Order: sequence, then structure tokens, then C-alpha cells
Amino acid sequence: LVAAPGGTPSASPSATASPTPEPLAGRVIVLDPGHQLGNRHFPRQINRPVPAGGFTKPCNTTGTATNGGYPEATFTWQVARALRARLIDLGATVRLTRHSNSDRKWGPCVDARGRAGNKLPADLKISIHGDGSTAAGAHGFHVIAPTDRRPWTHDIYRPSLALARDVRAALLDADFTVANYVAGGDGLDLRSDLATLNLSDIPTVMVELGNMRSADDAAVMTSVTGRDRYADALSQAVLNFLD
Repeated sequence: LVAAPGGTPSASPSATASPTPEPLAGRVIVLDPGHQLGNRHFPRQINRPVPAGGFTKPCNTTGTATNGGYPEATFTWQVARALRARLIDLGATVRLTRHSNSDRKWGPCVDARGRAGNKLPADLKISIHGDGSTAAGAHGFHVIAPTDRRPWTHDIYRPSLALARDVRAALLDADFTVANYVAGGDGLDLRSDLATLNLSDIPTVMVELGNMRSADDAAVMTSVTGRDRYADALSQAVLNFLD
């Protein structure tokens, strides 16, 4: 206590200050770690057609891997887990589209991933991937947002593009480089053929965090330090978008 004018004790500022509110308190975020480690063991299940927004696509794919055999499914799972921890520390509620990285499991299908978070409703969804381009010298990240396709994405394509720009900016600020093999060369890609985007009713992006076939990108993606850098950047992107 400190003495107020007239000698009456009053609480010090530190004793009465309200705790700083968590910046993401009350927010719900969906993270979609691409693929599942066991997909390759279930070709019938992952190849069956599912709704994709006015057309069908295979339920899922096996994903790619580094030249050294580090699977995309494991990379996306580890980044998603690191990102989840950061978002929870900021006060968010986080939902994952899969709950394991198991060689004995498959899926979920892309239509389920696309609808994930719609009924909550969540504030946003980030689908985490690694690319597998075999083009010579291909490296870098790119962020995919939906085009305007009535009735599928007309309600979310504008906020999804804003989210994509925030993700790109945060990755650039973290010293990642944009993909040199994607049309436009600015790190953004607009697509109408992805169920994960087409079936979403919340702002959604898919991010290819690097090309796993690039030796330089793979060195970052296979390291704990590199995955933490991705998680830090994506966490900042969420903060920026929801600010």
C-alpha cells in the first residue's frame, strides 16, 4: 500500500492493475495438418471420390516427402502441434482436423477437412502442407486462397485472401522466401479446385511452407528450429489477421 493524499493508504498501481488479456481469448482456430502418415496403406479409401465443391476429387493423397524420406504428413503434424501450442498460449481454442500421425490410419478426406470449423463456427482455418515439385531449382513457400466461386466461396474469398496476405507477410518477415516456381512469383496462388477451400464457410488458406524436394528447404523443414520458425510466423499471421 502507498499513502494517498491526506495519509489514507491506497493500493499501489501494481496491486490493482488488471491482468493483461490474452490476445486470442475467445477465438477458435482450426489447423489442418495435411495428409496422414498411413495413407499409402489404404489406396481404396483415399482414392474414392468425395465432394469438392460442385465436382469430386479423391478423398486424400499420400503426400510427398524429402529426398531423404521425411514424410510431408509428419512435417505438417509437427508444425501444426508447435503452432497449436503457441495459439493456446495466446488464449485461443484450437481444433485439429486429425489427432494422430499414424502409419496405421488414413484421412480424413478433403471434404471433411473443408467443412472443419464451419459449425463452430471457427474464426479461421489454416491447412498446412509441404510441396513436392521436381522442377529444377524449385524452392520457397506459397499461400493458396480460394477464388470467387458462387455459391461455394463467395462468402469467404475476400477474408481468405486477406488471411493469405497476412500469412505471406509473416513468412517473409521470418526470412522465408516465396516460391520461384509458382505463377505470379508473389507467393500467392488463387485456386478453385481444392475441396479444403471450396467447402469452407470460414476464412481459409492452404500454405505450402516449402518445397520438400529442395535440399535447402528440406534442411529447414526437417529441423526443430526450422519448424519452430514456421510455427512462430504462422502464429503471428493469425494475430495480425484477427487484430
